[in-house]
Amino acid sequence: MSRIGKKPIDLPQGVEIKIDEKNMVTVKGPMGTLSQQISKEISVEMEDGTININRPSDLKKHKSLHGLSRSLVANMVEGVTKGYEKKLEIVGVGYRANKQGNNVVLSLGFSHPVELTAPEGITLEVPSQTEIIVKGIDKQQVGNYAAKIRAYRKPEPYKGKGVRYAGEIIRRKEGKTGK
Repeated sequence: MSRIGKKPIDLPQGVEIKIDEKNMVTVKGPMGTLSQQISKEISVEMEDGTININRPSDLKKHKSLHGLSRSLVANMVEGVTKGYEKKLEIVGVGYRANKQGNNVVLSLGFSHPVELTAPEGITLEVPSQTEIIVKGIDKQQVGNYAAKIRAYRKPEPYKGKGVRYAGEIIRRKEGKTGK
């Protein structure tokens, strides 16, 4: 049995879940609504405020889908109750972020500023000029957008300048040695 897949998912207060006949799972909570198509080979059952994910056999495909399906549903439940956030740090002389209305303008050493408009379901916060917080209810969408922001100027290994995740450790290289 999959260690992750066999764990039941407890539904917090105020969270509703609907499972239709095509295994489309819809989770509605205080922060919003998320839906995800689960493979038809996996069964999703709800009883007494908990959700159980079951697989039909011990085939390798069913084992891998078992844990994946449970993680997807658990992430949706957590997303509509607490939400997700990723923190980004900007390191470098002259590198900064500013909030202008709904947009965030990044100065990352290019000849032009980089303007970001958050997609639907994502909010961007700029508590200081060197911090950006990406928030939302969909874990995959939050991580994807944070990676997109980081990709504008990845941290370089010599001085560590660029956009990095909060707490990310950058492996540093030694520079040229003069003779």
